[in-house]
Amino acid sequence: MSNEWLFAALGTGLFVVLVYAGIRARRWIHDASDFLLGGREVGTPLNVFGVAAIGFAGSSVALVPGMAVLYGFWPAFLNQLTFSIGGLMVYGFFLAPIIRRCGAQTLPEWLEVRFDRNVRLVVTIGTVVGLAGIMANNVASIAAVVTGFVDIPPVVAISIIFACFLVFSLIGGFWAITVTDFIQLLLALVAVPLILALLFTTFGDFRWVSMQQPDSWFTGSAGTLPILSPRFPSIFTSILLFASFLVWGNNYYWLRSASCRTESAARNSFVLAGALLAIFVYAPLLLIGIYVRAAVPEIMGEADFFVASTAYGVFLRSVPLFFSSVLLLVPLAAGISTATTAHMGAVSVVVRDVYHRRMRPEATPGQLLVPSKVVLLVLGVLVWLLCFYPGGPLILFAFANAWLGPPALLIVLGLTWRRLTAAAAFWSTVTGVAVMGTLTVLQLAGIFSIDRYMHVGVVGFVVSLCVAVAGSFLSQPRNAGSARKISGAVASGRVANAPVGAARSILECIEAGFDTLAEITDLLEMDAADTHAIVEALARDLFIRRLSPRGLGFYAYRLEDAGRAVVHRSEPESGEVPAVPRTEAGRLRRDTALALRQIAGTDGNGRADWGAISSLRRSALVARLARDGLCRETGFWRRNLAITDEGRAILARDESRLRTASFGL
Repeated sequence: MSNEWLFAALGTGLFVVLVYAGIRARRWIHDASDFLLGGREVGTPLNVFGVAAIGFAGSSVALVPGMAVLYGFWPAFLNQLTFSIGGLMVYGFFLAPIIRRCGAQTLPEWLEVRFDRNVRLVVTIGTVVGLAGIMANNVASIAAVVTGFVDIPPVVAISIIFACFLVFSLIGGFWAITVTDFIQLLLALVAVPLILALLFTTFGDFRWVSMQQPDSWFTGSAGTLPILSPRFPSIFTSILLFASFLVWGNNYYWLRSASCRTESAARNSFVLAGALLAIFVYAPLLLIGIYVRAAVPEIMGEADFFVASTAYGVFLRSVPLFFSSVLLLVPLAAGISTATTAHMGAVSVVVRDVYHRRMRPEATPGQLLVPSKVVLLVLGVLVWLLCFYPGGPLILFAFANAWLGPPALLIVLGLTWRRLTAAAAFWSTVTGVAVMGTLTVLQLAGIFSIDRYMHVGVVGFVVSLCVAVAGSFLSQPRNAGSARKISGAVASGRVANAPVGAARSILECIEAGFDTLAEITDLLEMDAADTHAIVEALARDLFIRRLSPRGLGFYAYRLEDAGRAVVHRSEPESGEVPAVPRTEAGRLRRDTALALRQIAGTDGNGRADWGAISSLRRSALVARLARDGLCRETGFWRRNLAITDEGRAILARDESRLRTASFGL
C-alpha cells in the first residue's frame, strides 16, 4: 500500500472515531452549561488528558525536536519545562483553584468581577481574535501535513478537517472535545514506546548518539541556548510567551479549570498534566532531534531554525512505512484537538460574554443551547474562510500573542495587587495590544523588525505593566468597601432594612452551606459579576464577611449576625413542601431532596427529575452531598453517584425531617 492510501485510511479511521465520540457525548448535553463547560463534571484523570492534549499541539512535532537540534537535549528540555512547569504547574498551584471557586465561566467574566464591563468587553474581543489565530494556524498546519502525504488540493484538505471537527463539536460540545483530547493524548502515549523502539533499532542506544555527536546533549547547531536574552529563543522569552501569555492569559485553559468537579481536581490535573507532558511527550520528541542530528550531520550539523523544524519528518523517512504513517497520525490528532479546544474557547466567550451578558441576560442555560451551537458554526465558517486568505492564518497567529498577553498580566496583578484599578486595567490592555499589534504589522510588512533587539512580547509586557502601575496611582480603585449599590441593601445592617430578592437568596445559600462564589453563582444561575457585586454590597453592609482579603478565601463567605438574623427572620415553611417554594432556602431543600432520591433511585413522589434542575445547579448540589458524606462520586467520564449508608438513613426518615433538618439546611 502506498504512503497516500495508508495515511488516508488511518486518517479516515481517526475521523470516524471522533465523530462517533461526538454522537456518544450528545446524550450528556442538556443545556448550554453542559455544551460549553461540561456541567462542571470533569474529574481529575480526564482533565489531565485534556490539559496535556492542549499542550501537545500539532506544531510540537516540529518545534520540540527542532529545539534539540539547535541547542541540545538538556537545554531544550529546560526550555520545555518553562511551559510544563512555569506554565501548567504554576497555573495549577496558584490559579486553577481560584478559577474554580470564583464561579466565572470565562476569563473575561472574571475580569468584570475584578474590574468592570469595559475591561471584560475589550478582553472578549481580544480573546476571540487570539483564539481564532490559534485555530486557523492549527488547521492550516494540519492541512499542510495532509496535502504532503495525500495528493489533494489544500482547499479540500482544509474543508474536510473543518467539516470533521465542526460535526463532532456541534453534536457533543465540550464533552466531545474532551473525548477528542483523551483519544489524541492516548495516541501520543502509545507512540512513546514506539518512538523509543524505532530510535534504538534504527540507529542505536544513547551510547550511539554520544559517539556520533558527543556535544548533542548540551549544545546544538545554534550553539548555547541563551538564558536572559530578550530575543527569542531564550529561557526568559519562553517563560513570558509560553508560560504567561499562552497559558495564564488563555481562555481555554480557564475553561479547563472551570469545568472541573472540585478545586482539588482543577489543581491536580494541571500539575499532573505538566509532569506527563515533560516526561512522556517532550522528552521523546527531543530525543528524535538529537538522534536525527547525529544521523544526518550533513543536514542538521549547521541547521537553522527552518531546517531544524524538519527533524520529525526526517525521522519518519527513516522508519518503515506503517510506523511512519502511525506517527504522522499523532500530530494530525494533536492539531485537531488544539484547534477544537481553541474553537470552544472562542465560542464560550461569544456566548457568555456577548450574547448572554449584553443581548439576552434573562436567558436560561436551556435557552442558550441553540445559540451556542449557532455561534459555534458561525465562528467555524469565519475561520475556515480566513484559512484561504493569503497570509491570514500567519497574521492571526502573530496577533494571538498580542491579544493574549495583557490578560495574563491582569490576572496576576488582579489577584495579587488590590490597588490595580479598572481604568488602569483597561488602558493597560488597549495600549499593550496596540503596541504589539503595530510592531507585528511593521515586521510582517518588512518596514521594521523589533526582533533584532527583543521579542515583541517583551515590549508589550513592559508597556502594559508600566501603564497598569502608573494608571493605578492616577485613578480611583474600586475596593470591596465601595461596592456597587444593590436594591434592598442599605448602609446600616439593621434587620428591619434587610436585603431582598437576589441578595436575600445569596444569604440563604451561605446559611445552607453553599458559601463560595462558584456555588452561589451556579445555584442562582447568575453571571459571576452580578453575584459578586451583590456580595460586595452585603460585605460592605456587614451582612457577610469574606474569609480572607485575597486568594481562595476572597471568594468564600460566612454570615455575620445581621445576615443570620435576616435568614432566620423569615417564617419557616411548614407542612408539605410547595411545588414552587417561596424562598431560595425552600428551593434548596426541595432540590437537594430530589437529588438524593435520584441518586438512590427511589423517586419516591415522582418529582425527582434531573431535567428540572439545570446542570450547574445540579453540580453544586451533588458536590455538597458528596462533601457531607451522603453520596460517593466516581467516574472517569461523568460523575457516577452512589448513595452512602448515611444518605440512606436520611431517606429513611419521615418527610418532615427531610424537609426541615437534612443536609444542614
